[in-house]
Amino acid sequence: MIVISAPAALVTDIPVDPDADQARQWVLDELAKPPYEAARPTWFDQLSQSFGEWLSSLRVPDGSGFGGLVPLAIVIAVVALLVVAFLVFGRPRLNRRSQVKTGALFGTDDTRSAAELRASAARAADQGDFGTAIQEAFRALARQLAERTIVTTSPGTTAHDFAARAGASFPAHRDELAACARLFDGVRYLDEPGTRAGFDRVTGLDRRMQSERPEVLERIESVVVR
Repeated sequence: MIVISAPAALVTDIPVDPDADQARQWVLDELAKPPYEAARPTWFDQLSQSFGEWLSSLRVPDGSGFGGLVPLAIVIAVVALLVVAFLVFGRPRLNRRSQVKTGALFGTDDTRSAAELRASAARAADQGDFGTAIQEAFRALARQLAERTIVTTSPGTTAHDFAARAGASFPAHRDELAACARLFDGVRYLDEPGTRAGFDRVTGLDRRMQSERPEVLERIESVVVR
């Protein structure tokens, strides 16, 4: 009579020929162990590999010896576009948003938003104070472009300076921006009387520019798309 010990009996209970589902589960359990997880490529590794393969695919096999320069030329072009965007628009909007509402605005320390300035301009116009209304409306226009990080203002920025820089981004409105800047300077510094027509001119320009994009940005995007 042969006596089988308990451990040996347990070993004989383990199937040596698992079915497909059980074998798949064993493999998944094994691959889930820490050593295998540590060896798995990260998302950055996969992204780097994909980018390298993409650059390699851009080579031109024409035997001229210039095929390898194509990826380099594309990378240089992309970097150049990023540099131009940085020079035109400055740092990313997220880093600058907190600075938009602080600082002087045409000689006054004003932290109001564009919406608040528009409301103040409307109240002044309703009361017949078109001098104040024109000033507030022009400040609203400037603050709106600052909030969109298109044109920034500093304590030394004048209405004329702002109009010139905004006109560079919106060439179609260059003349109207200069005219509205003159209206602002007239009522603020030259004691010229404000008028309903002047107020309507500034607010009309503000409304039109709210929905428009700067021409420089559109040019950059068109180059990238091509």
